[in-house]
Amino acid sequence: MILFLLVFLSQGLLQELWIRFMRTLKIRQVAKDYGPEGHQVKAGTPSMGGVIFPLCVVPMYLLGYREALNLTALPALAAAVGFVDDYLKVIRRSGDGLSSLQKLFLQVALSLPWCLMVSRGGLNLMPGIPLSPALAVPLLIFLSVGIQNAVNVTDGLDGLAAGAVAISMLGFLPFLSRSIGMPFAVSLFGAALAFLWHNGHPARVFMGDGGAHFLAGGILALAVSTSCLLLVLPMGFLFGVEITSVAIQIVAIRRFGRRVFRMSPLHHHFELIGWPETRIVTRFWLVHVVGMGILISIIYWIF
Repeated sequence: MILFLLVFLSQGLLQELWIRFMRTLKIRQVAKDYGPEGHQVKAGTPSMGGVIFPLCVVPMYLLGYREALNLTALPALAAAVGFVDDYLKVIRRSGDGLSSLQKLFLQVALSLPWCLMVSRGGLNLMPGIPLSPALAVPLLIFLSVGIQNAVNVTDGLDGLAAGAVAISMLGFLPFLSRSIGMPFAVSLFGAALAFLWHNGHPARVFMGDGGAHFLAGGILALAVSTSCLLLVLPMGFLFGVEITSVAIQIVAIRRFGRRVFRMSPLHHHFELIGWPETRIVTRFWLVHVVGMGILISIIYWIF
């Protein structure tokens, strides 16, 4: 409880200071040309709020939880890619930063050291089902790149990604008892809730790619720490749905010349059919909770 309060209060205060700093420098979000028209009103909102997220581990270390390199390395490396992307958007005053190929290369390159490190220490798909490094490394790279992009595309509505990550952290807690993963999950939970305080509709700050990548890395690192890598599927349920909708839309357009959704990712489809933003966010959170429960039940029923 002490750790949660330290993280929540410090992150909330630092986020407020960051918002004021960004407003002073007049560094604000630039809306993308291909987004929903209604999002143009959000142009000018301070961004890169995720730059504060890595500091959430400081209280954890101050309270003596220092054996957490396997947990904190991937979020830090993933965040570095996102922050480069955010920085390019700022200096270009554009909604576009790294190209897709540039981002993919950096995501793979910076995920690889962590994947090699945790694979060498032994990795379990499920308790009692180990993976050899030859299988674990490519699987981890795929999951790392996938979840980074999945959380990033989910972060398109006020509070959506932050709230979903907070739900995921709560979902992890029963699997992390007496583990170094417990204080890290509590820290991410506190950071996500503190950010949600400022990012709830109408948002006063946006997360940015750096923050989305950091939280995504935390989800995968925690799944590895539970000795049940498959837990990344339920804990990343909503993010998987969102990135899958993007993939379906791309394939449908390029292969069949038609759209499945009015716009992807999926939350934009519901915006364009007239759902209010707050309704979409609330119902997507509920879908995430239900999806997590169903997938966890299926995993433990099968195995």
